Amino acid sequence: MASINEAEKHIVSELDQMAGRLEKVREAIGKVIFGQSEVIDLSLTAILAGGHGLLVGAPGLAKTKLATTLGRVLGLEEKRIQFTPDLMPADILGSEVLDESEHGRRQFRFVPGPVFCQLLMADEINRASPRTQSALLQAMQEHHITIAGVRHDLPRPFHVLATQNPIEQEGTYPLPEAQLDRFLVEIDVPYPALDAERRMLFATTGTEEDEAQTVLTSGELMKIQHLVRLMPVGEQVADAILSIVRAARPGPDADEFVNKTIGWGPSPRASQALMLGARARALLGGRLSPSIDDVLALVGPVFRHRMALTFTARADGETIDSVIARLKTRLS
Repeated sequence: MASINEAEKHIVSELDQMAGRLEKVREAIGKVIFGQSEVIDLSLTAILAGGHGLLVGAPGLAKTKLATTLGRVLGLEEKRIQFTPDLMPADILGSEVLDESEHGRRQFRFVPGPVFCQLLMADEINRASPRTQSALLQAMQEHHITIAGVRHDLPRPFHVLATQNPIEQEGTYPLPEAQLDRFLVEIDVPYPALDAERRMLFATTGTEEDEAQTVLTSGELMKIQHLVRLMPVGEQVADAILSIVRAARPGPDADEFVNKTIGWGPSPRASQALMLGARARALLGGRLSPSIDDVLALVGPVFRHRMALTFTARADGETIDSVIARLKTRLS
């Protein structure tokens, strides 16, 4: 029993230390990205939980800059792909080329694509064809790709931050539900508040701009991700996660409101996302275990891209957010 207690003390000490480092991470990002504290926290939550994030917002809201800043602050090798309708899977994953040696011997050599990085910025992911979008599926879920029957492992850690423009839908290809489910959270990026936009106005129109400073290394980030999985979770929190996820699924056991408004509900990945996300959010807040408040704060970002409304619900003026808000009242 003594050894278990010592192990627990060591984990607590490590969590305390890393919570302090994460506060410095937030400060470093906040010097470059103004007035988007919730967006920053959700992006960090996704990465600390070992997942991927889908950033949804109008053009010009610093989505791409956020991803670049996160990569620098967290010490990750970052690459960016601008998705376009003519983008091919090989443009993302890489391809095999035929080499000829000095002795005339020919053999294929694999040339890695931009997916071989630690933080991939997939800009306007819904502009690429479904065939190209699906090229990321295996990479996002299994952290490796397969080319010509040969497995190629991706660097660790590996995260995808993708962006979508919710305004312009002409010439876009909506992401399939299977791929949406691979994103741990959907992060809505709003317009900045007045004071934040004022700061941005002066900071970005002068002769010099502040650059983000590296705070962590990729090795330290992986250590934090491991600690997140070691954080204890109370039975009440676990019950709350299961309760709200299962309450959002239509079926014989669901109530009339759910069956009337929800066409299909969140998968078990939503439960996993809430569990890991709540732990990561607690650590960002300097706490050693998650609470039900952490779960409630993440229900929207975790559910929003994992649910669909019925035609009747849309005709009645319901939205995904209004349905989620009603579901959250069952836990609060």
